[in-house]
Amino acid sequence: MTACLLYISHSINPHSSTVQIMGTSASATSQAAPFAPTHQADHQGNGMAEHRRSLQSVNIHNSKAKSIITNKVAPVVITNNCREEFQIHDKIQSANYSTGRISDLLPEHYLVLGEFFMVQDVYNRADVLNTTKSHGAPNFRKVKGKYPLFGMGQPSLNGFKQVLQRLQIDGCEEAIFICVREEPVVFFRSGGDFIPYTPRGRENLHENLHDLDRELSAEQIELSIRKELCDFAKLSENKFYVYNDIEHFKDEPQQVQILSEEDIHVTEEVYRRPLFSQPQHRYYRLPLPMEGAPLEETFDAFVNILRLTPNLFLMRDSSRPPPALLFSCQVGVGRTNLGLILGAIVFHHLQGAAESPRQEMQKSEHKLDFQVIELLISRLPKGQQVLDEVDDAIAMCSDMHNIKDAVFENKLKLEGIGEDYQIQGNSTKGYFLQRTLQSLERYVYLLVFNAYLHEQYPQAFPQSFSQWLCMNAWIYRLLACMDSSELSTPASLITDGIRVLVSSQFLATDLLSTAKEMKVANFRRVSKMALYGMAQPNSEAVAVVMSYLTDQRRGHSTILWLNLQEELVLEANGQMFTPREPGSLEQPIPVCVQHPQKLQEMELALKQDILRCEKWLEVITEQDKQMRMFKTCQTIEELFVHQKSVHPGLSYQRIPLSDFCAPKEEVFDQLLEAMKSSLAEDPNCAFIFNCHDGKDRTTAAMVIATLTLWHINGFPECEEDEIVSVPDAKYTKGEFEVVMQVVRVLPDGHRVKREVDVALDVVSETMTPMHYHLREVIISTYRQIKKAKSEADAQCLRLRSLQYLERYIYLILFNCYLHLEKKDSWRRSFSQWMYQVAARAGVYAILNHLGFSEFENPDDSLMARLRFRWLPHSVQFIPMRGQLI
Repeated sequence: MTACLLYISHSINPHSSTVQIMGTSASATSQAAPFAPTHQADHQGNGMAEHRRSLQSVNIHNSKAKSIITNKVAPVVITNNCREEFQIHDKIQSANYSTGRISDLLPEHYLVLGEFFMVQDVYNRADVLNTTKSHGAPNFRKVKGKYPLFGMGQPSLNGFKQVLQRLQIDGCEEAIFICVREEPVVFFRSGGDFIPYTPRGRENLHENLHDLDRELSAEQIELSIRKELCDFAKLSENKFYVYNDIEHFKDEPQQVQILSEEDIHVTEEVYRRPLFSQPQHRYYRLPLPMEGAPLEETFDAFVNILRLTPNLFLMRDSSRPPPALLFSCQVGVGRTNLGLILGAIVFHHLQGAAESPRQEMQKSEHKLDFQVIELLISRLPKGQQVLDEVDDAIAMCSDMHNIKDAVFENKLKLEGIGEDYQIQGNSTKGYFLQRTLQSLERYVYLLVFNAYLHEQYPQAFPQSFSQWLCMNAWIYRLLACMDSSELSTPASLITDGIRVLVSSQFLATDLLSTAKEMKVANFRRVSKMALYGMAQPNSEAVAVVMSYLTDQRRGHSTILWLNLQEELVLEANGQMFTPREPGSLEQPIPVCVQHPQKLQEMELALKQDILRCEKWLEVITEQDKQMRMFKTCQTIEELFVHQKSVHPGLSYQRIPLSDFCAPKEEVFDQLLEAMKSSLAEDPNCAFIFNCHDGKDRTTAAMVIATLTLWHINGFPECEEDEIVSVPDAKYTKGEFEVVMQVVRVLPDGHRVKREVDVALDVVSETMTPMHYHLREVIISTYRQIKKAKSEADAQCLRLRSLQYLERYIYLILFNCYLHLEKKDSWRRSFSQWMYQVAARAGVYAILNHLGFSEFENPDDSLMARLRFRWLPHSVQFIPMRGQLI
């Protein structure tokens, strides 16, 4: 006998109390052998333990079994008439099911998916419109206006049949039913109907499960749950416990009888089976999130529904009415509302603006004056029309929920919190900030989706929404700055003691030992080039550096100083300081600005407040905490204005660059334009770059400058690659699969990459004691993930490695741009080239699946996507101190 023989479920009888057990050659006495849950089984790692488990796990009907021959694989059953012999491979006992109870007063029973209780899906109080009896589903409704758009909560099987009848009465010849639930739902047989239940955790029995398993669909999870429930029933006399009243637990739990899989339906069966009698109707599952905007692939799935429906084509047969769209979630409010808005936008494109019911409806009184919306509308073709159409759709579907009102109300609650406080260890302001940003993101994505429809709907969607967004990646850049609250932080945060000033000596370690001579940490020069880098200097250091560059030996008469800091920086009493949170001294507080001048304005306001307060302030220096009274204070720009009076050939610019990340396309534009302008005035101009420590951002900018100067003055001779046989040699040379994928796309890609590698080598030679080389940092950071002490540390390292990888790719792309656009003196900016040329070549599509495919599937991490990787990330939580604008 082998384990692959048929599993005979009919030979198991849970009611039998005894069983005849025989060894290989002799009978044994009768003994009780009830089913035992796996977690109670003997876990000794020997054959006897397995032998005992095989005996305890079998309960054979007396009328069938004459004897059982046990072995290590599975028991062998010989029937009374000795004509049949079966081997029972009891998978139920080996599945390691768990048991639990909601409270000590309630019985213990098996748990779904190892930890969840089955709770009745919809309560009577959730049916605000009281339509369950009349229409078959809670909160059933048609949107305002003439569009055939319907929404509802979760119906039972009979309830859905009633909905079908209702649509037939209303004259709907064709209907598309779209379930927008992402959580698993199963339906138990009950009195001639099938009632929906959902798995829920003990800690929050009112909340459905979300994001259970990214690799499994809701349908697959539902099938797994049904299989478990059938197994549980076999282990418990064909019964399973469910909960209907989780408020008072009166008469709970309830028992449901499960004799076979036909006693349990999954969502697909409830919606699809009744449609066999009405072939014009169709059903789809389109999981929408409870909060925030759907993923791009969800919009793609919705567009595929449109593609599969001829009556939703713009070139459709106008004599036939369009199909009705019916969206449903649990109670028919939040996610259903989002689905209805998507449907309303589609019908607006389908039936034209002339039939828009805009005049008949009262639109939301709340105007969303957010910077991200204004910037988006200003850049989108027909931006104001796109916004008006979405606002019309929202008003049309606002009977039970209004997305714009949700944004406004969340923002109002956020602003209503005075002093932040903690709830279960989490910031209250942080919670409402997240809720506000999620509701704002949902609204913004509706605008973006409508812009996509304007372009793609008339062409029958040659591009998916995902592809279109990669062609318009500037939208991701815009969304990354949605939280602009730091722009409105009060200047008095320092003098009020909420934030503290941290000195540059505390933040920047002088690894190159240059502070003694040059008065600034990590001062260095690229060999044979007028390129210099350093940490943030004070006025004394600037004077020393300027004297050094303009002395008789170097003799630079024109110097461009580029400050890459995106934080606020001040000089006070001769020391450089930057504001930080007291509990996160090493966590930078970047300010996302559209124009660098805004940083200067904020620094000026901070300076004025410090000088005005005339009191002792807590500061963090290289040694420890100290109290300081500041008699002098100046911004960085003021510092350079003074130096310009001493050195007229000095120019200063602020070009904020984010730590770790690839520079934004606009940063490349600003750096190139600054260098072109300076070199046009003086071909021997020297360039100086600084960030807070002279390491990460300064190195990136120096590589960009090196490539730029090579294109203007000529490239040095590049030696052939050496054959290196050391661990990870392939990766320290930057030959990652995704990098080589980009290289293959670019004209003369291998040479372009080799030139970037030489530039990296040249710049890295200036900072050997730092042990910092971009190509090596990529793989070394990724290798550290396995050694991470916590999941949070691992996620941070994963993000950092991807950011370094992306920075490397951007340098290659920039060098390719310099080659291709040189003939026109780079009149087209790098941003324009990226969006007009590189995007069409699929570069952003590659970057949207960024990862180390040599070692793992990149799409397993959300950080592989532009949408999530380009968001601002901080290692430590930074409390919100300003207002959303």
